[in-house]
Amino acid sequence: MQMDGVGWAVSKTPVDYQAAVEAMEARAAAIAAGEAGELIWLLEHAPLYTAGTSAKPEDLRQSDRFPVHKTGRGGEYTYHGPGQRVAYVMLDLTKRGRDARQFVRNLEQWIIDTLERFNVTGERRCNRVGVWVDRTQPGGPEREDKIAAIGIRLRRWVSFHGIALNVEPDLSHFGGITPCGISDPRYGVTSLVDLGLPITMEDADLALKQAFEGVFGKTKPEEPPVADRP
Repeated sequence: MQMDGVGWAVSKTPVDYQAAVEAMEARAAAIAAGEAGELIWLLEHAPLYTAGTSAKPEDLRQSDRFPVHKTGRGGEYTYHGPGQRVAYVMLDLTKRGRDARQFVRNLEQWIIDTLERFNVTGERRCNRVGVWVDRTQPGGPEREDKIAAIGIRLRRWVSFHGIALNVEPDLSHFGGITPCGISDPRYGVTSLVDLGLPITMEDADLALKQAFEGVFGKTKPEEPPVADRP
């Protein structure tokens, strides 16, 4: 498949969530209309919770802790905040096979390959969305922690929303929700820094870019679609 390269944009300061969604949806519509190229947009948000299309009211444990945004992506409740690298994924699946299930597997592989660069083994779970790290100790009870979330929507075969990789977020912020509806105490949340790795956001961005190109193809630098907001 011959492509010019996927736009790769990085916002250096936190971006307002609603402004980001509006810009992302506008870009996805332009891609579907043949008026713009594909784009990966890396950013951070101020602390907030998002409710996907399958979110259950009881999974919002602390409704007044952070702003709550209803969103059109698949999935349940999740958290975004400083120290978490959000990657909004605007790719044209009419050029990539029109296979939604394979697309999600490719997103998982992107994350897995990113983690591998830090000697972290990320794993899929057929009944739990996202990428997981097995933290079971020899002779101890089962323990697995999610290190990255995936929530995607397709419109006219163009994707939007995307992935969220925990680099160094405040993990206590996940306590205001039941993340992705999973309440089983065997399954928690972790980050690269929580695993004992002194990874910066710049380190994570470089690994994400290299791994993305291995799965989806080459990239080219592009400015973010909206101005950064504090």
